[in-house]
Amino acid sequence: MSEVKSATTPLFEPLTDDAIARMATAEPRLREVMTILLRHIHDAVREAYVTEQEWALAIEFLTQTGKMCDGNRQEFILLSDVLGISMLIDAINHGADGGASESTVLGPFYAGLQPISPIGSSILKRREPGELMVMEGGIADCDGSPLAGALIEVWQTAPNGLYDVQDPAQPQGHLRATFQTDESGAYRFETVTPVSYAIPDDGPVGRLLDQMGRHPNRPSHIHFMITAPGYRRLVTHLFIAGDPYLHSDAVFGVKESLIVTPVEDDEGRRVVRYDFKLAKDG
Repeated sequence: MSEVKSATTPLFEPLTDDAIARMATAEPRLREVMTILLRHIHDAVREAYVTEQEWALAIEFLTQTGKMCDGNRQEFILLSDVLGISMLIDAINHGADGGASESTVLGPFYAGLQPISPIGSSILKRREPGELMVMEGGIADCDGSPLAGALIEVWQTAPNGLYDVQDPAQPQGHLRATFQTDESGAYRFETVTPVSYAIPDDGPVGRLLDQMGRHPNRPSHIHFMITAPGYRRLVTHLFIAGDPYLHSDAVFGVKESLIVTPVEDDEGRRVVRYDFKLAKDG
């Protein structure tokens, strides 16, 4: 990298103004966003005195990022996550949900709606070596009224740190399921205690993390997506207390309210109870 210099006056400022002016007939919201984006990108290029070789490397990085994307892997979502952009957008869109449970990133491994399973059933489609755990709780609105019939989609990695869509040895739909709350808004399912794992680091995003001196690890967690008619969709995780990566999550997704501690019940099982609240739509 070349030495970064400070620009006292904008270089080639008419170019930026011209690029913005040419969008005069664009759709208003597109014009608004692209105007802000162009100004910031042009200013960043000026401030860093980006060389032709450096810009070529940036374009090659984006090209390789696109080539890593397929039906089971979305490298651009991964890039957005590790740069903190996904969590910033989450904060902008869910910062005023008035008492609702906190949200976090969707992540790149959501695989679509699964068949609805009976309350209390297991999300495992094969035996796993990890410690079994029960997840249970209730879904309500912000006033505490239970939401019957809410859909709860859950997914997590196996103890080997891989999701089913990453691991051909796992049965399709392993450790992911959909449940529907009962008349009291309750949910319950059985799973295996999640483990911390590394995000895919064999591609351009992984190389970028390494070059920035960062690790690729995420703390142990279970994903939740909860929907109910008339309420805002909640996308979130529950993180297991004590994980060594809680304060250095590679995608910045941890929030204190989402950290849970399993407790042992009378039958010796690990149990996590967590009640979710949904904000009304609009």
